Amino acid sequence: MPDDDTARIRTLITHWAEAVHRGDLDGVLADHAEDLVMFDVPPPHEGVRGLPAYRATWPPFFEWQAQGACFDIDTLDITAGTDVAYAHALLRCGTPDELAERPTLRLRLTLGLRKEEGRWVVAHEHHSFPHD
Repeated sequence: MPDDDTARIRTLITHWAEAVHRGDLDGVLADHAEDLVMFDVPPPHEGVRGLPAYRATWPPFFEWQAQGACFDIDTLDITAGTDVAYAHALLRCGTPDELAERPTLRLRLTLGLRKEEGRWVVAHEHHSFPHD
């Protein structure tokens, strides 16, 4: 079962990243828990809690991304148990100018997931860039 769960989680994360890239808010919100906690690069630094607060963080990102920025998964690793899992990934996230200036820069993503009624949902999401 863990291999099936790992495949389901990989699909969930891949679809989420594709929705982010398209600027599809409903797709971004899909498969997230109502009580989600997210720590993001921009403020608020204490994070956001709950799906409505998470929803509110995305329109400014979509505006920035519309300037030609990418949001592409480079690496993705998943560890799944029977009802909890975590994943970590590195993503190319930046405008062409930003990535030309720092071609190895990657957004770090960590997700905590739990199974609710047989379905995987993201309960914790953390985005960060390294600070040089």
